[in-house]
Amino acid sequence: MLIAFSVAPSGTGNADGSVHDAVAAAVSVVRASGLPHRTTSMFTEIEGEWDEVMAVVKAATDAVMPFGSRVSLVLKADIRPGYTGEIDAKIDRLESAIDDAS
Repeated sequence: MLIAFSVAPSGTGNADGSVHDAVAAAVSVVRASGLPHRTTSMFTEIEGEWDEVMAVVKAATDAVMPFGSRVSLVLKADIRPGYTGEIDAKIDRLESAIDDAS
């Protein structure tokens, strides 16, 4: 299963609205999990089994809680039993299709 998620606090009291410290806490949890992952400017993707991925999302959300009065979590899942390595394989197939179309 692949999960793309974004977690951020609100009510931080930061004048500039920045949430980078909270996001850093969440991404540190993901990196410590040992699961395949990728972080972009908007989302973090993780790959693994349902229970292990959801445990990481929960722990990352918990890591953000101290940074604000509430937390927003956006999550998208691609559940495809029997497939692994899709965090990279999906991108490889996309790039190949783009090359073939050129």
